[in-house]
Amino acid sequence: MLPLYIVDAFAARPFEGNPAAVCPLEHWIDVRTLQAIAAENALSETAFFVRRPDGDFDLRWFTPTTEVELCGHATLASGYVVLQWLDRARHVVTFHTRSGALVVERERERLTLSLPTRTPRAFDAPRELRAALGCPAVEWLRGLYTIAVLENERAVRAARPDLTSIDELSITARGDDCDFVSRFFAPALGVPEDPVTGSAHCSLAPYWAGALGKSHLSARQVSRRGGQLACEVRGEHVRLSGTCALYARGAIELDPPLAP
Repeated sequence: MLPLYIVDAFAARPFEGNPAAVCPLEHWIDVRTLQAIAAENALSETAFFVRRPDGDFDLRWFTPTTEVELCGHATLASGYVVLQWLDRARHVVTFHTRSGALVVERERERLTLSLPTRTPRAFDAPRELRAALGCPAVEWLRGLYTIAVLENERAVRAARPDLTSIDELSITARGDDCDFVSRFFAPALGVPEDPVTGSAHCSLAPYWAGALGKSHLSARQVSRRGGQLACEVRGEHVRLSGTCALYARGAIELDPPLAP
């Protein structure tokens, strides 16, 4: 059996934010099995981690179809599992990933995740991408993902991009009652629309910090579930803060036992 936690990240209560499955492992198992578990969970991300001899953890993330280079909400959820359930005496945990060392800190109920800054740059989007967006964009940017800046929050909420013609796309605008809003689509990764995307804020936060002239920003991802993030741009890192809510805790039954 493998332990399984389902955690709603960047959520004040269950059924908000972005649900992530988190599986602590005693050792790494076959990657095909990891991918099969992620597909069976059918969430935007499943995180697997293994404790290192130094007390840190190695962490990997899988969508239902592929392993990814960076995932914010599942890292926050993994930090929540370690700090809230596995080792409550700790207040900081470091995960070693394909994107480097990622740190999650706990202060009371709030968790803060530090991610690498990926400052976006303006680019001339091809005609096919503009058509796939389906609405006018004020500006096109390329950071960790492609970004379309729209006129206002209403346009972001109303957008219906053609998911058959895009791989990964973030859309954003100034918020009505927060600094900025966004949505994120990743059909190429098996995630038509992600509820709350921490990694997208590696680029969104630096862009809006420059546009608004401030380093601390309030953000909301206006997907159907929705989620709120507090962002701080600090040099080479973007710090994302929020809360997590546990939805479920149990075990995955696998027979026969898995080999390393």
